[in-house]
Amino acid sequence: MTESAIQQKLHSAFSPSVLQVENESHNHSSKPGNNTHFKVTLVSEAFSGLTAVARHRAVYAVLKDELAGGVHALALHTYAPNEWQGHSPASPRCRGG
Repeated sequence: MTESAIQQKLHSAFSPSVLQVENESHNHSSKPGNNTHFKVTLVSEAFSGLTAVARHRAVYAVLKDELAGGVHALALHTYAPNEWQGHSPASPRCRGG
């Protein structure tokens, strides 16, 4: 449920050309079935001319309910279309948290 809510909200807010939402909870020491760790790759014209901090703030504002209600970690990879190279970096290995 959380993953689809994240996808829907980001799609509505940013009209992305690329949107990938990956549930990485299984890579962490959370209980099975928990949806607490996500990686988002988002490519949108809306990010053109914005700093990384401004992009992240915009995403956080859209996902404020999810962040307040159980999402523990959100890895964000945000790009303007001219910056997109076709892939985002791999997430680091969990350190047990």
